[in-house]
Amino acid sequence: MEVKHVTVLGAGLMGHGISQVFAETGKYQVTMRDVEQRFIDNGMKMITESLQRYVEKGIINEKNLKEILTRIHPTLDLNEAFEKPDLIIEAVTENPKLKTEVIAQADNLAPSHAIIATNTSTISITKISSATARPEKVCGMHFFNPPQLMKLIEIIRGEQTSDETVDVIRRTALTLGKEPVIVNKDTPGFIVNRILIPALNEAVFLLEKGVAKPEDIDKACVLGLNWPMGPLKLLDYIGIDTIVSIADVMAQETQDRKFLPNELLRQMVSENRLGRKTGEGFYNWIKEQR
Repeated sequence: MEVKHVTVLGAGLMGHGISQVFAETGKYQVTMRDVEQRFIDNGMKMITESLQRYVEKGIINEKNLKEILTRIHPTLDLNEAFEKPDLIIEAVTENPKLKTEVIAQADNLAPSHAIIATNTSTISITKISSATARPEKVCGMHFFNPPQLMKLIEIIRGEQTSDETVDVIRRTALTLGKEPVIVNKDTPGFIVNRILIPALNEAVFLLEKGVAKPEDIDKACVLGLNWPMGPLKLLDYIGIDTIVSIADVMAQETQDRKFLPNELLRQMVSENRLGRKTGEGFYNWIKEQR
């Protein structure tokens, strides 16, 4: 099967970036659907601003920018969203109940040939696909933040995902200029978060116990482990609330306490110190953005 038209469900942090990548690099026709106009408007604003930065850097020109935007079709309408996609990518909040409901709705309304991919970073693909009548056409397609820049895509099989579905998603990922990896066993957290969540928790533990300052913990990981970004800055960049949600799901699914988020992270969520998106986390982002 050849993918020509893509529907992205969600215009938020990940959804708008995924939509941009498909329209910009893959040159696909993209329908970006959300439930409120303000989400749509904000998603299109972020896409335009991202592309404008590329213009300023000489990566694309104004003509390219306009062409890319004409390939993105924002909508609130369910019928329009599911009229003709070959591939549907769910990119809503990391909430198992919500994701399952959205996937079930897509299954009911989308063409029978369409593949349904979820951008979940940790939730079981098998559980999500059980809400559909086409589990063989459901898989994980996990982009990393920001999707416009990060090269990796994890492709995750559910228990009934077909080889054909995995191959279509793999070939599609390559057209986006991405590097896909295949996760053959549907395990919570897949590859990256399975390794990352305990590491982030440990970095927060070191800070909480006064072992080192945030800047030194991050510098140690950048220079000692060759990480491109330190763990505390990464937490701020991803969003503290997002990491807590991921860690809670992984702890629940595995029944392993090593994935439970550090209590300092929960406290930061309660104080709305979520990192870059609220201006304060482990670092002061308001000062950096001036």
